[in-house]
Amino acid sequence: MAVDPKLLEILVCPVDKTPLEVVELPEVVRHRLIEKYRDQFKGEEPVVEIGLASPAGRVYPVVSGIPVMLVDDALSREEIEG
Repeated sequence: MAVDPKLLEILVCPVDKTPLEVVELPEVVRHRLIEKYRDQFKGEEPVVEIGLASPAGRVYPVVSGIPVMLVDDALSREEIEG
């Protein structure tokens, strides 16, 4: 599920205010995030395919088209690259 290009133009890392780039998330990370966010999507299965990565290595998941820009929920590049 893609992020609206206009939204992507204005989103920045909440920590260092740098631009973000779209990255594909590995299957194992996708499944873990689906489990994490399932309770928040009553009656729907959350869709997790991509994240938004900062140059500093934080990756913010995009869940059902909604960027989760919470620093505490950010993944590290190491987590998504194995």
